[in-house]
Amino acid sequence: MHQPQKTKRRSVQRSLLAISIAAAFPMHAAMAQTTTDPAAEKANPGEVEVVIVTAQRRAENIKSVPMSISTLKGGALDTLTANGSDIRFLSARTPSLNVESDFGRTFPRFYIRGLGNTDFDLNASQPVGLVFDDVVQENPILKGFPVFDVDQIEVLRGPQGTLFGRNSPAGVIKFESVKPTRKFEGYGSFGFGKDDVANLEGVVNVPLDENFAARVSVQSQHRTDRVFNTRPGAVTESFDGYSDIAARMQLLYKPNGSFSGLLNVNGRNYKGSATLFRANIIKRGTNQLIDGFNFDEYPTDGGNVQTLETFGMNARLKWELNGITINSITGNQTGHFFSRGDVDGGFGAGAGSGPGFIPFTAETADGVPELRQFTQEFRVESNTASPLQWILGAYYFDETLAIDSFNFDTLNNNNQFGRAVQNQESRAYAVFGSVNYALTKDLKLRAGLRYTDDQKDFVAERTVNPFGGPRLAKLTANPEATNTSGELSAVYELNKDTNLFARFASGFRAPSIQGRILFGDTISVANEEKNRSFEIGIKQDLFNRRARISATAFKFRVSDLQLTAGSGSVNQNRLVNADRAEGQGFELDLQANLNQNFRLTVNASYNDTEIKDSKLFVAPCGGGCTVTNRPGPLPGTVFIDGNPLPRAPELIGNVSLRYSLPVSSGEFYAIADVSYRDEFNFFLYEALEYKGRSLTETGFRTGFKWLDGKYELTAYARNITNRIQLVGAIDFNNLTGIVNEPRSAGVQFRANF
Repeated sequence: MHQPQKTKRRSVQRSLLAISIAAAFPMHAAMAQTTTDPAAEKANPGEVEVVIVTAQRRAENIKSVPMSISTLKGGALDTLTANGSDIRFLSARTPSLNVESDFGRTFPRFYIRGLGNTDFDLNASQPVGLVFDDVVQENPILKGFPVFDVDQIEVLRGPQGTLFGRNSPAGVIKFESVKPTRKFEGYGSFGFGKDDVANLEGVVNVPLDENFAARVSVQSQHRTDRVFNTRPGAVTESFDGYSDIAARMQLLYKPNGSFSGLLNVNGRNYKGSATLFRANIIKRGTNQLIDGFNFDEYPTDGGNVQTLETFGMNARLKWELNGITINSITGNQTGHFFSRGDVDGGFGAGAGSGPGFIPFTAETADGVPELRQFTQEFRVESNTASPLQWILGAYYFDETLAIDSFNFDTLNNNNQFGRAVQNQESRAYAVFGSVNYALTKDLKLRAGLRYTDDQKDFVAERTVNPFGGPRLAKLTANPEATNTSGELSAVYELNKDTNLFARFASGFRAPSIQGRILFGDTISVANEEKNRSFEIGIKQDLFNRRARISATAFKFRVSDLQLTAGSGSVNQNRLVNADRAEGQGFELDLQANLNQNFRLTVNASYNDTEIKDSKLFVAPCGGGCTVTNRPGPLPGTVFIDGNPLPRAPELIGNVSLRYSLPVSSGEFYAIADVSYRDEFNFFLYEALEYKGRSLTETGFRTGFKWLDGKYELTAYARNITNRIQLVGAIDFNNLTGIVNEPRSAGVQFRANF
């Protein structure tokens, strides 16, 4: 791409952002027509809370939304994040949701209904969209922003191709921060726990005058190293600690007129360890850890470090006019990332290596010296009480990404020896519309369309060959695709407590590029994939609204499914398209106030997925594993037709029980929760060693609030049984595994003002 065009495009983007921020101070426009506010709905004492969501870009009661959707907020979030957990705490906390990472806290990978992407490349796309404060976070290093001072998390299952950004055929996870208010308030909390965990959080909300309010939220999470290198003279002596600092500043302008503006500035600074890849910890012929495995020990001769810095700004502007509402959402995100780890997971190579036999060394690093993402959305919607409601909008996405990949000669003083670079420019344009129509007072219909044009310009080259050979000349790819996605849905009010719904939706993921050429000479491009999904369900209040249940049955079919395949004994991935994949299952959400003291939450899901492509074959492990798929047409390959999708457990469940007891001007409470995740394949092929075992984790939190909730003291524990097992693996070298987090425990104090 020519530099003048790039400079011109960036100039236009900066101008749009400047206009959006400057528009926060306009002349007052006409007053809007008064409409019913769903947020005004309140629950009576003893009834389950009324949940308001924005899954359809409008504030609506969750019962009225014709799709499978779950929410997390308030005490549930506090319980799950008390120990400093990163965004992976969401895994198995709502139906059909799995979250994992090969990069720890900085690169989460999300799966909904089994659909996700196992690729560890920093250019990997995901079919699950992540939206923070109405701005899509596309690159993986943006998706792990810490969760603090968040009002609500919404998990939207199934294709969301009509109203949300790009690449969301599996679903969307939507985060909404607590907004500034015209009340001086805030809180401070600090907690300490096992492994010298220290978590600090502070929020202050200040009304500046009758038109302006500001809210500043800061979080600091810290843990000292808790894993130690038993090999003398090692490059790195201890691991698994981190310092993770994030902040958000919001400025609200909301006069007594039709206009409001919200400016959001956020940033993150992370320093810590890369994921620990542990050599030969899998017992051959099983998916169990070797006898005598010790979590606290990690003998290695490689380096280990990980850093991440992100900075973002977004401006959300709204004009409430006579009959219509105009929204403008402008976002700009930047980031820098570096991660270095010992991928072979041990020391030496060949004779004298360990733990166990390591055929060859693998110590690599990946970095993002430049990431810039700009998005702009304009949306116009009706705001009358008419039976016909509509939304029209346009969306623009622009991303500049540079990636460096390095290899290190572990046996020669860990010197750098090998380098490859990737550069990509991505652009997407979309127009969309949605119509809601109340056919009768009981039956409401919805329809939507979105047209997308997605383009990428990609260049990769290997400047230093890690094997001592010649450099590799530039390789390029310029995939482009257009798509029209849509949705048809209906919700029928059977009675005042029961709604039935049905939904058909389609979604689209743009072509993806796998350009890691540090150890290979080719890049791969996956064609666009398309998901078509149908679901029916019921949302019902029970026992005089003391309980609520939501149940959904679904079936989907993905054409040209994008998959990430390994390359046998080479540290290299490639993209392939499967002819199709199919899935079906059900999802269940239940909340119940059992009595004035006990509150129960239950969610569960079943996902049956299958890859369907009789001609598709891949190279299985290069480190000696027990493959169970039938051999493929070439030596060292196997067919994967009929396999389930990777990282797709069939069963997911979570049960939480809260007990509370009023005491004078305070409250004592205790919360116990249990989550369960079924077994799943780590990779596309099936092998005895690379099938993740089912995992049950328990947590507990107890606390006391006094002076009407002004102060709160709590104690918590997560993974109480201290069950340690495999949650990931590296398959090209030896039986290298990644394990889950051990038991954590601590105390926390919070003061509100």
